[in-house]
Parts: sequence; C-alpha cells; structure tokens
Amino acid sequence: MECVIYREQTGAGERIDCRQADGGCQAVLDRLAVLKPDEFAWIRMDEPRQEELQQLGEHLKLHALAIEDAVQAHQRPKQEHYGDVLAVALKTLWFIEQTADVETGEVMIFLGPSFALTVRHGATDPTLEAERRLAQQPDMAQLGPVAVLHTVTDVIVDAYTQAAAQVRTDLTELERRVFSLTRVDLTEQIYSLKREVVEFRDAIQPLVPVLQPFTTVREDWPRQVVPYFRDVADHLTRTDTEVRALDDLLGSALDAHLAKVGTWQNDDMRRISAWAAILAIPDGRRHLRHELCPHARTRLALRLPLRTGRDGPRRGTALPGLPPQRLAVTANRARSRLLGGRGCWRQ
Repeated sequence: MECVIYREQTGAGERIDCRQADGGCQAVLDRLAVLKPDEFAWIRMDEPRQEELQQLGEHLKLHALAIEDAVQAHQRPKQEHYGDVLAVALKTLWFIEQTADVETGEVMIFLGPSFALTVRHGATDPTLEAERRLAQQPDMAQLGPVAVLHTVTDVIVDAYTQAAAQVRTDLTELERRVFSLTRVDLTEQIYSLKREVVEFRDAIQPLVPVLQPFTTVREDWPRQVVPYFRDVADHLTRTDTEVRALDDLLGSALDAHLAKVGTWQNDDMRRISAWAAILAIPDGRRHLRHELCPHARTRLALRLPLRTGRDGPRRGTALPGLPPQRLAVTANRARSRLLGGRGCWRQ
C-alpha cells in the first residue's frame, strides 16, 4: 500500500510512510482522519487481501459490492456509482514482443469527495507512471481526486496505442511472408496473433462508452478537466478503430494464406499424378501392344490392286502405316481376303 496526500492549492504531494508491519494501513487511516478540506489522498494498493481492503473500505465508506469487485478482479470496463463514490474498472494491456502475446490486467479506481483509491491486478502498474505525471504537472493535481482518474486512464490508453502499433508491425511482417514465394505454413502464427487481437479488442471496445460521460460537464467535477477527458476519449476511439482494422486484416490474411495453401496442395497433386503416369506408361504400352496387335513382331503388308486386266494384276500400293515389305498376291486373292474380314497376312 502507498499513499500520497495532495494539496489542491499548490498541487504538491506528501508521501505517507507505509513500511509498517500491517502494510501501512493504520498509518494511512490515521492520516485520513486528520485530512484537511483542501487536501485529498491517493491510495494505491496492489492485489490486496480481502481483510486489508475491507478495513480501508469501512473508513472510506465503500460499498460491499465495490470491495468484492476490487478483490476478485476479472471485471469488464465499467463505471458504477455507490452513493457519492464513483467506481471505474479499466483493463490494462501490454504487448510482449518476444512471444507476440497481449497480456492484460485490471485497475479499479474509486473516487470520493476527498480521496482516490486505485487497486491494481496484473504485471504492469500504470499508477507509477500516473504518479510521475502528476508530480510533473502540479496544476493537474489542483483539480482534485478526478485528476487521478484522468491521469491513470491517460496512461492506460497510451499503452493501448503503443501495443496497437506493435501489433501492426507484426501484422505487416506476416502479410509480407504470406504473399512471398516461399512455401511456409503460417496458419498457426496468423491465428495466434488474431486471438491476441481479439483479447485486445475486448479490453478496448467496452471502455469507449465508459469514458464518453466524462467528456461532458459534471456538477461535481471542475470544468477544466473536461478537455483532458476529451483528449483521452479521442485517443481511445482512434486506437479502437485501429484494432478493428487489425482484426479485419488478420482475417483477410488468414483467408489469403489458406487459399495459397490450397494452391500448393493442387500443385503437389498434379506433380504426383504426372510422376505416377510416367512410371505407369512402359507397362501400359506393352499391354496395349499385346492386346491390340498380337502380331506386333510380324512384318505385315497389304496390297490392293490398282487395276486388273487380261494380263493379270499389276503392282499395287501398300496401305499407309504398315511395314514397307510387300507380298506379291493377285488382285483376286487380295479382294477375297478383304471381303473375308482379314486385312493382314503373316509373312
């Protein structure tokens, strides 16, 4: 647990020592008990136990359902009002380049009249960067507890934008490999990246309507904070559009790759069929020779008479395609053999 007390007049912060045995819970409660009207407290907790949050929640008058959501996590991005306490659930997200994985966490933000409580779950902690930004911008801290909500959401949305750019880089590389001449099966990689983009989309899309009410003037918030929330909402909408486009492009890349794999398979089948036909041709030719021409080894000739006369038959002409060797037969014998259905003789 960590706690910083901000003075709204100057924006300066005072850090509370939370290194006690109880995690600093009692020290925070003691400081909250003497909080001045122009001060507000930002309390940060990382994966707290039920007892710790319950003890702090009793002092801050948190609803039992709000405490349950903060402890169990796994909430969709949402906002809830519990009396004068606003509860906002946000998804944290970061991209791991080595494995091309998108990891998610969660941050619950509770805003009260004089406090801001953030409960984090996950490996990354956006509240550290948010605290650094508030320290560099004391005029933002002068806006009260709502400045914590804006700064934390701004850090989280910036992480969304950075992760979207990294996913875009991986997608561009996959597209180049899909349409290259090399034969590499990329189905698993494309599907894996698409699954990560779906997880990315589930974190961003529900947050868009959650932030929209913060872009209008509210009675309990300073008017100066509205432009800041509009800027965050604009960045979120742009990143949401980018993630939708990435999802569509990955689907198209997967379809194109599957079509290319089908073409590879067809080419392989044609090659296999061609080689099978080449290997089967010698046996087939030998079989056809013996079936269709049993006298293939015998030299054959057929002569037809050109004309006959009293002097007997004259020399005829061999049919095209037969061996050039000819037999001397008379016209009558040739005619009788043709009429009898025999068109060739053994020499």
